[in-house]
Amino acid sequence: MKTVLLIEDDTVLRENTAELLELSRYKVLTAANGKIGVEMAKKHVPNIIVCDIMMPELDGYDTLQILSKDKKTKHIPFVFLSAKTERQDVRKGMNLGADDYITKPFTEDDIISAIESRLAKAAILEELSDTNKNHPVIEQPQDQIKTLNDLKNFFDDYGTEFNYKKDDIIYYERDHCNYIYLISKGAVKCHRMDEQGKELVTALYKEDDLFDYASFTSNIPHQETATAIAETTLLGVSILEFTELLNKNHKVVLELIELLADNLSDVKEQLLQIAYGTVNKKTAATILKFAEKINRRPDDPIKISRNDLASVAGIATETLIRALTEFKKLGIIKAEGRNIKVVDLERLKTIT
Repeated sequence: MKTVLLIEDDTVLRENTAELLELSRYKVLTAANGKIGVEMAKKHVPNIIVCDIMMPELDGYDTLQILSKDKKTKHIPFVFLSAKTERQDVRKGMNLGADDYITKPFTEDDIISAIESRLAKAAILEELSDTNKNHPVIEQPQDQIKTLNDLKNFFDDYGTEFNYKKDDIIYYERDHCNYIYLISKGAVKCHRMDEQGKELVTALYKEDDLFDYASFTSNIPHQETATAIAETTLLGVSILEFTELLNKNHKVVLELIELLADNLSDVKEQLLQIAYGTVNKKTAATILKFAEKINRRPDDPIKISRNDLASVAGIATETLIRALTEFKKLGIIKAEGRNIKVVDLERLKTIT
């Protein structure tokens, strides 16, 4: 009989859910808050943990973080149970390492199927682990990473996949940093708000770019917000695993330093452009930058919002619109609602 630890502060829901699970032939342990739940998990080591998020004493996020650092409990499947249905709350839970997320109200099938699937996955991984113990391992994947390309292949093979629609927030400024990302598909902008509430784009990343890797050396929150500017797929490796990987592969650290240096050069060039370039040149250069990040094929139309262009170019939206009007008269772009569409990319490159 498999054991489920149910951590839920709502007495009625806790008792009803426990009864439902017992009728499905699970042994159920219950805890009224995260603090008690952590103690019970360490004492009994259940097969799976189902945990609420908003609780007194210790919330679900902190409960998961504590248990994920303990050798006895870090491999236990962890399922969040909560009425919080906002996308960022779901994402935060999954980024912390949760295996699944069930929202209230839920049906019997919802919770039973979630538990069964996570237990089945854990059993398969355990069998694979036992098989590997009986065969000598010559070299671990983490020990084979010599170049930046090897590092990206590691993300492809072992990274956790996250999918976002256009304009979805990937993480917010001040959120806890949990993953280093590789963009498998799409594009991402990082941005901050100034004191007047104006959005300032700090970086643009395209397919096959690594990002958020500047924060893995220290436990600090995100310094900016990241947003998908197209339909985007990310592959994430946890900061702990990434740090361990770099400790074993010093050659790739040098390549990451070179990548950071290149990024810094790009930022300096952008600052010079903002400081000394003409409005038309700033606008053209910014459109080309977006084209580089978004366009997968030269013949694809490039659609960019005016607000994004203005925030990257470092000019007022009204000033940008005047420049775009000139570009339209020259036949370089067309207007499509609030977006613009580039129709003559080569001519755009000649703007001075």
